[in-house]
Amino acid sequence: MLKTALKPRWILSLLGALVVATGFVLLSQWQFNRSATDAPPPVTTTENPVALTSHFKPTEVLMAKMADQMVEATGHFLPGKQILISNRLEGGEKGYWVVAPFEVDGAPDNNTIPVVRGWQPDESDPAPAPTGTLQLTGRLLPTEAPKTRTGDGIVFDSLSVAELINIWDVPSYSGFLVAGPVTGENQMDRSAEATGLIQVDVGPQPQERQINWLNIFYGIEWVVFAGFAVFLWYRLVSDDYRRQQEDIADAAAIAAGLDPVAVYQNMAGAPGADPAQRTQSTSTPIETKDTKDQK
Repeated sequence: MLKTALKPRWILSLLGALVVATGFVLLSQWQFNRSATDAPPPVTTTENPVALTSHFKPTEVLMAKMADQMVEATGHFLPGKQILISNRLEGGEKGYWVVAPFEVDGAPDNNTIPVVRGWQPDESDPAPAPTGTLQLTGRLLPTEAPKTRTGDGIVFDSLSVAELINIWDVPSYSGFLVAGPVTGENQMDRSAEATGLIQVDVGPQPQERQINWLNIFYGIEWVVFAGFAVFLWYRLVSDDYRRQQEDIADAAAIAAGLDPVAVYQNMAGAPGADPAQRTQSTSTPIETKDTKDQK
C-alpha cells in the first residue's frame, strides 16, 4: 500500500488534505480562544478615577477592557431631557433609574453622555437635574441593547445610547455613567440624595472569565473535521490499492485459464451454492480462441 500512497497524485492529494486539516485546526483554535471572555481590569485599576476625556473617546466602541472604570467629568446637564429606565432593582425593590444627558467639557463636538442620576420607586416625574457647572465621578458602563417600549412618555425599558441619541437629538458617547459624588459651585453636594433620589450603587465586575461552551463545542467539531480530511485521503488510497490488487488477481486468473468471477465467488463462499459446484466452477478453464481451434 505504501507504493500506492507514493504515487504523485496521492502525494499531492495528501498535501491538499493537510492544508485543509490545518485550516480546520486554525478555526478550532479560533473557537477555543473565543470560548472565554477576557477578564475585566483589576479593581486596583478600575477604582482609581481617571478623566473621561482621556480614557474614552466619543467615536470609540466601549470595549470590555475600558468599561467598569471610575471616571471624572466636568460639564452640565441639558435641561428638560430626563427619562426613566424601568425594572431597575435597588435594595431588593423594583423601580426606575433617572437618566439625563450630561454635556462633557472638553469633549469634541460638545458630546454628551447619559448619566444615571439616581433611583426612584415609581414613574412620577423626577426631580429636576441640578444646573450649572458640575463635577461628577461615576462608573463607565457599556450601552444596553434597545427593547420594544412598553412604557409611555419618558419611560424606557433599556438604557440604549443609540435610542437616546434619536430621542435627545444630541451627539453622545457610546456608553453611560452611573453617577456617584456630584458637586456644584462652592463644592455644594448635588448627588442623588441631595436632589431627592436614591443613590445607585454599581460595584466592580467579578474578577473571573466567563466560559462559552458553545464555542468549545464548535472547536471540537473543527478538530473532528481535520481528522476526517486525513481519514478520507487514507480511504481513497486504500480503495486504489484494493483495485490494483483485484486487477492483479484477475490477470492471474485469466492467465491460468480460470474465470475471475468464479474465483471470487469461491473465495467469498457465495450463500446457497454447493461447495462442490464452487470448486468445479473455479477449476473450469475459460474457453479461449485456442481451445476452440483445438475442438
